[in-house]
Amino acid sequence: MVLDFCFSQIIIFSYIRNLSFITLKKNIYIVEDNDDIRELVGYLFESEGYLVTSFANATEFKIHVSTKLPDIFVLDVMLPDGNGMDICNQLKANEATTNIPVLLMSANTNMTYIGKESRADDFISKPFDIDELVKRVSTLLAS
Repeated sequence: MVLDFCFSQIIIFSYIRNLSFITLKKNIYIVEDNDDIRELVGYLFESEGYLVTSFANATEFKIHVSTKLPDIFVLDVMLPDGNGMDICNQLKANEATTNIPVLLMSANTNMTYIGKESRADDFISKPFDIDELVKRVSTLLAS
């Protein structure tokens, strides 16, 4: 009887530990209008064990972000219906999202301009090295 109780406790603890692991995955929101880049980056982060939600434009993103917040935002600067720097600044000005890291990515390599005009935590220029992208996101999530 005592052995059955102990065995049951081990099973319950193991289940809770596994359930906790599933819910502790970091969630990344990606806003990128280029389908190929969005799919590649999404697949890359999923293969690293992250949960990924991606959006093709600012409108889709703004609708979804009001219902659930991620652990990090990865935003393209040039979007068909907005600007990633503006979205970043809005996120950083909002009390609910101000502490969530934002990584901007763009083919525009003028990092000085982007640094002055946005409150992003980091910036990576396109084309980017995928290992470098993963490293930067991992670093932002750890801080």
